[in-house]
Amino acid sequence: MPDAMEAVATTLREALGERLSVNNAIREQHSHGEDTTTPVMPDAVVFAETTTDVVRTVTLCHQHGIAVTPFGAGTSLEGHVTPVRGGVSLDVSRMAAILEVNQEDMDCLIEPGVTRQQLNDHLRDRGLFFPVDPGSHCTIGGMCATRASGTNAVRYGTIRENVLGLEVVLADGRVIQTGGRTRKAANGYDLTRLMIGSEGTLGVITKIRLRLHGIPEAQSAAVCQFSTLAACVETVIATMQAGIPVARIELLDEVQMGACIAFSKLPASFAPIPTLFLEFHGTPAAVREQAEAVEEIARDNGAAGFDWATDADARNRLWKARHDAYWAAIAMVPGSRGIATDVCVPISNLAEALLGAREDIEASGLLAPIVGHVGDGNFHTVILVPGDQPDALERAWALDKKIVARGLALGGTCSGEHGIGLGKREFLETEHGLEALAVMRSLKTALDPKGILNPGKIFRN
Repeated sequence: MPDAMEAVATTLREALGERLSVNNAIREQHSHGEDTTTPVMPDAVVFAETTTDVVRTVTLCHQHGIAVTPFGAGTSLEGHVTPVRGGVSLDVSRMAAILEVNQEDMDCLIEPGVTRQQLNDHLRDRGLFFPVDPGSHCTIGGMCATRASGTNAVRYGTIRENVLGLEVVLADGRVIQTGGRTRKAANGYDLTRLMIGSEGTLGVITKIRLRLHGIPEAQSAAVCQFSTLAACVETVIATMQAGIPVARIELLDEVQMGACIAFSKLPASFAPIPTLFLEFHGTPAAVREQAEAVEEIARDNGAAGFDWATDADARNRLWKARHDAYWAAIAMVPGSRGIATDVCVPISNLAEALLGAREDIEASGLLAPIVGHVGDGNFHTVILVPGDQPDALERAWALDKKIVARGLALGGTCSGEHGIGLGKREFLETEHGLEALAVMRSLKTALDPKGILNPGKIFRN
């Protein structure tokens, strides 16, 4: 361990005791997320339990020039939590208190280690819920850091639209409060939005004030299957352009649907063909009206019909299968790894982007199921990398680049919700241009002049 790191570890151990760990197994757990980037061991792991713990850790690391990599649940897909320069992995998962719930104003204050599932269990008896659902057991602090969204974003927005304010520890240990409890404000720079999606490079989030929503009076889900992927996509485009307020509209191609049927033991009535999972929220009359409108559009595009799931257990089984899509894909090729693409395009260009991705996949010779939050124009391919093919990883990254390049050419983005991290850095220059990238770098330098916060992420150098 370098001398500077040894000095930091010694001081932190006096304050934190066993919550400062240099155990190899714990360090290995904090060396990577759920991605294919090369793991890097931190020199030490700090388990923070209070904002004071975070301030103490960051301040010491700033004084000694030691890297700090924030860590939540470790579910990121772009290498965000990999401590590429060693140093301290700052684990905030134990900061998991729900501090306030303001039922009348429909907001709450939480710590960053709270998960969506934990928060919604706490809120259920109050008739409220938090809608942003990335589909993994991630922390809400991590969701803020990566600007996450998920299945409900088409109706309720992404995490960006559902955060009212933050408490953030800056690189030198200063603590700032951003935003507030009001639904709108015009009072200076929007520091909340600056921190949302900053991936731990500008500060460490220690408290989050969230906007909540009322639990809908009625909910209904449906599965709609098609003979072709093109018909499936056209149904999505027509539904969104008609302004029908669906709560969720998720697409699975025939490969992904087959994987989900096998992995999640879906009913025998479902076939391994292109499929839409839909959900409708509102009053009973509104839900019925929305569903009938989408069903009519689907039938015009040759759909085989709707399979309804109206009770809570059936809906939960359906969405559990959708959330397990990544693991279902991995299970198709035992011993494989998965590279998840994350292209998002304007809805009018969805068909060209998605069908073009299918052509790229077929040309690559790799297996890559397609699944997506298509109501937002966002879709993923899970490119499977078999362990017994030496050139498979190189081919997989080449395929990823083709899919992203087409998305950018169609006015889209390289990352709709996973963030940049290590995996998407090369695309930022193409997407934003050199001047915009220079402005981003200047913000990083202003807030973190020593470059200790999650170094190596977002920017290539």
